[in-house]
Amino acid sequence: MIFKVKVIPNAKKESISCQDQNLKVYVKAPASDNKANKSLIVLLAKHYNTKKGSILILKGQKSRDKIIEITK
Repeated sequence: MIFKVKVIPNAKKESISCQDQNLKVYVKAPASDNKANKSLIVLLAKHYNTKKGSILILKGQKSRDKIIEITK
């Protein structure tokens, strides 16, 4: 499954919302040192009830707009 995600770092609380067939993910972690990406993967793994290793960031490693792939 491949989908688009918009990540909002430094949020007050972590949450996932659906917006126009894209996910908007709020993470508490800062964008520096890849912390927001790691937090994003953990949050998506919990949300989709899958392992962290099955979630890949295909595009947008250093951007807020990302393309994510989940393999099972």
